[in-house]
This record gives sequence, C-alpha cells and structure tokens, in this order.
Amino acid sequence: MNTLLPFQPDAMTPAQLAAVSYLARYSGHTHTLYSAQLRRWFAWCETNTLDPLIGIQRAHIELYIRHLGQAGLMASSVVTSMHAVRGYFRYAHIDGLIVADPAVYARLPKVHRDESRTQGLDRLELIRFLQVAQTLTVHHGALAFLLGINALRASEAAAVRIEDYAETLRGHRVIHLVGKGDKPATMPITVPVLRVLEACRGDRTEGRLILRPVSGNPIDRRDAYRMVARIAKAAAIPRHISPHSLRHAAITNALDAGVPLRDAQILARHSDPRTTEHYDRARGNLDRHGVHFLTAYVAGV
Repeated sequence: MNTLLPFQPDAMTPAQLAAVSYLARYSGHTHTLYSAQLRRWFAWCETNTLDPLIGIQRAHIELYIRHLGQAGLMASSVVTSMHAVRGYFRYAHIDGLIVADPAVYARLPKVHRDESRTQGLDRLELIRFLQVAQTLTVHHGALAFLLGINALRASEAAAVRIEDYAETLRGHRVIHLVGKGDKPATMPITVPVLRVLEACRGDRTEGRLILRPVSGNPIDRRDAYRMVARIAKAAAIPRHISPHSLRHAAITNALDAGVPLRDAQILARHSDPRTTEHYDRARGNLDRHGVHFLTAYVAGV
C-alpha cells in the first residue's frame, strides 16, 4: 500500500488501481483514515498470501472482520474499520475490476449504541467552561463559544475567518462555514457569541479569527484540542474534555432545554436524525413520554 500514490495505471496491480481510484473520492482527514484502513486490509491479505482484490470471496471478508475483533477492536470500531474496505470493493465492482462485490453481504458485528458515549458537559459545567474560557484569552473565549454554543467541530472552528460572520440575513447575524463532507452551512450567531467573536477580532477586518495567543498564527485542529484542555483544567472539570465534548454538550443541552429533535438535528448538522437521537439523555424520561401529549390531545375520548 505504499504505492497508493501517484496514479500510474500501467505500473499498478488491479488491487492498487482500485485503491487509488477509490481514495481519489476523498480528501483531508477522511482520505487519511480510509488510507490507513485499506493499508490494514492489504497487510492482512499479504500475511495470508491473498491478493487484496482478485479472488477475494465473502468468507475472506468475514475472516478479516473476525481478525479485527480478535485484535481487540470493539464492535463499533470493527464497523468503522470496514468502511473503506467495503467501499473499496463496491467501487471496484462498479469500475468493472471485479465481477461481483464480495463484501456486500459480509456480516458485520451488531453495535448497540443507546446514546453517545462521549463525556460531555452538563448545563452548569458548560456555563463554567464558557465563563472560564473568557478569562484566559479572547481566543480561548471565541473557540469555547463556537464549540459549545454553535456546536462546531474543531477543524471548523479553527477555519473560521472574520469575513465568514460579517453578513446579516433576515435580521440575524450569521456565520458561513464548510462542514463535514464539504457541506456548506449557515448558522445564526446569538448576541453572547457575537460579543466574544468581536472581542477576539479586535481591530482586524479579515483573516482567520482564532489565533495562537503567543505567536499570533492561526490555530489548527491540534491547537483547538490543547486550548480546550487548558480551559477544562482551569475550570476544574475532573475528566478529559475534547472539542467534541463541547459539540456534544451543545447538542445534549439543547435537547435538555426542550429544543425539538428536528431543530437539534439542524444545529448539529446531522444528515440522519437517528444520530442526533444518540445525544438525547432524557429519552427514558417518562415525564416526557409521548403518551402524555397524545392523551391530552384526544382527551375527549
């Protein structure tokens, strides 16, 4: 798999050609992740003297899935590790490199996820986190509010430019961003968020908003992790907190506040409402069960 790039069809095996053609669909973190997953598949095939593409049958795929489990991966991690492998065979079949897709009916382990396992913040912790962040630097404050109120991902918050939130749309100050999967999104900015963004901006009129407090260079995704960890330590939150913990907190606290699932899904920018449902800590709350609302609605029966 060290020969995935560059694209040289005449010098490549069908397996290498299929891998490069599949990975060409992706970029950034997704490309890096899927490349690693395919390298693992190629390495397993080499260990077992198999061609990674030609002659592979469903039984081989299921043996590989079993191998991942025996290597210590949780069921959810096995499913994730198979994303690129399954896509690799699907598109090799579409491109005519193989006559059938051996992975299409391969059985994956069942994953029972009643709710997100990320350690988020409850309402009081989120309030304290946001307050403490503003006492460190204006850059920590802006990052905290973008993550914990607008539910941005670390890479999205790091990429925000001053020009991205200059527009007012239908009476709302908005921020434009490009999210996961290169999907554009427009979100309103509330007054408290705008206040910390403007404090971070200062006299600047363009360029990346959040900077490294010492060097003044734009932050990247890793800087966001370090800044969040510093805020969590200063706020005396006794567990590991990551940027995703803040995104998680924004979504769970929105649901706790009574935001309808559809609107919470829009906040989170999830394509599937079932993903948003994993964040609902109160799904088992019988006081909120739908039978109460239905009974009140048809109380005349």
